[in-house]
Amino acid sequence: MFFHKQELQFSATPDKPDAVFARKLQEVLGGQYGEITVAMQYGFQSWNSHLPGKYRDLLYGIAAEEMGHVEMLAIMIAQLLEKAPLGITDDAVQSDPTIAAVVGGMDVQHAIVAGAGARPVDSNGNPWTGGYVTASGNLLADFTSNANIEMQGRLAVARLYHMTDDKGVRDMLAFLLARDTMHQNMWTAAAKELQEEGHELLPVPSNFPIKKEHRELSYQYLNFSDGKHASEGSWASGPTPDGKGEFSYHEGPTTTALMPDVTRPDARYYGTTDIPNVVEKVAGTVQDKLNRE
Repeated sequence: MFFHKQELQFSATPDKPDAVFARKLQEVLGGQYGEITVAMQYGFQSWNSHLPGKYRDLLYGIAAEEMGHVEMLAIMIAQLLEKAPLGITDDAVQSDPTIAAVVGGMDVQHAIVAGAGARPVDSNGNPWTGGYVTASGNLLADFTSNANIEMQGRLAVARLYHMTDDKGVRDMLAFLLARDTMHQNMWTAAAKELQEEGHELLPVPSNFPIKKEHRELSYQYLNFSDGKHASEGSWASGPTPDGKGEFSYHEGPTTTALMPDVTRPDARYYGTTDIPNVVEKVAGTVQDKLNRE
């Protein structure tokens, strides 16, 4: 059950309208690593969780916080569009070159579709999609994904910070940066705690019988590049993070297999094969079947 309280987690007002920057902010609202994705990802992870207690409560709480970030950004975008020049025309010609330049960089659907409001899209106008959401039901896999999405989101916010000198906008971005810092550390800590408590271990999923994999390949670094420096990394020698083996370095594949013979599809797929007169044979077969039916 959700309730809405008409307050913002953090209040910031832009110094002036800026339709072009409003479009840029759409990336951290409706982009792949934007706040809509984060809110939905944590929400679905909480609903898919089969482990009651602190981890599920963590997901519920952060999902709600992120929904508040969606609201903050949507309102900031609306504020940036408020009283922004929207391309007033005179005899089908832009009446002001400055306005023409603004329209050239703004999301025109902010005006045409949303009436000077935010939209669930990225900075290029691509609609937000649920395909951005990771919610596997495995908390270690999900928490690792969450740390990554917070990193990617913080990258975008940090870049946006340097694309404006508006103090009000920077104030809001500074708030989001701080929360991203917290969330990166939080998910990293949660993933570590999951492993320490034995709920989930590397490799994920840890409850799949490890003996059923080809163990001789489990910790081999196979170099498929002509670059040689990968052999210097900790992934090429020494103990593995899961504590179950030792890394080893190998040039190229350690096993190969012959290419299997070409399969022959069902004639009704009409694929090209080396069988002569296949068209006539298929046509006759299909017609015979129709006649019988």
